[in-house]
Amino acid sequence: MTRSDEPPAVNGKMFDGTVRGGDVLGVFAKYWQPGAVKTRLAASIGDHRAAELYRAFLTTTLVRLSPLGERRTLVFTPEQRCDDFAALASVVAGRWQLRAQTGGDLGQRMSRFFADEFSGAAARVVLLGSDSPTLPLTHVQQAFERLEQHDVVLGPSDDGGYYLVGMRSYLPAIFSDIDWSSPRVWQQTLERGQALGVTLAQLPAWYDIDTLDELRRFAHESARAASGDVIEQCAELARLRALARVACGGAAACDAMPQ
Repeated sequence: MTRSDEPPAVNGKMFDGTVRGGDVLGVFAKYWQPGAVKTRLAASIGDHRAAELYRAFLTTTLVRLSPLGERRTLVFTPEQRCDDFAALASVVAGRWQLRAQTGGDLGQRMSRFFADEFSGAAARVVLLGSDSPTLPLTHVQQAFERLEQHDVVLGPSDDGGYYLVGMRSYLPAIFSDIDWSSPRVWQQTLERGQALGVTLAQLPAWYDIDTLDELRRFAHESARAASGDVIEQCAELARLRALARVACGGAAACDAMPQ
């Protein structure tokens, strides 16, 4: 695993041959501290189980996205947990570099990531969270493709935010005046793009797993997934499915208890 001050690891494996050199893929993540991650989900399944699921979300995301981009960066917080993130990412050793998040709110931290990448040799930069571990790889592929003709690309999530943002040049103002962690993020970002006069492409919608209903949706869809689906080939995703079934079963047992 490389660190941010070392040359990034480059893997020659490409997804469908369409992601070109100079493309950067980033994943934002925070440490899986019980009580500090997936708090809405934790209200239904408990702090420790929610933290275990979040860690599985992140590992699954890194494994599934490893074929994409020429450079891949796991952008984490807090900085003092670097060794923990390096250990987690060891399942994809050599494919992801590590970098600590810097800045204030979420918008400032994302802006700093894009600034750092475009100050180097990046051609197109795409950034995702770690709350959508089953996101189709074709959505990420489309993000890079859309940046050939558009300044910004966004992937809307069902909760009013977005699961992906990408740029072909540094546009820090796209992150200004946004009510982060609110259901207005998507609409405000669209309006911000219009005010800036940038061309903006929209990807198909997807969902984050932040609540018990969304976890149950994931478990239900996983049970119906065809065996030939590409995501079926991911061992980490299979482990995540097992964790989700246990969590949903535990929540169902709690729901059935007399009040």
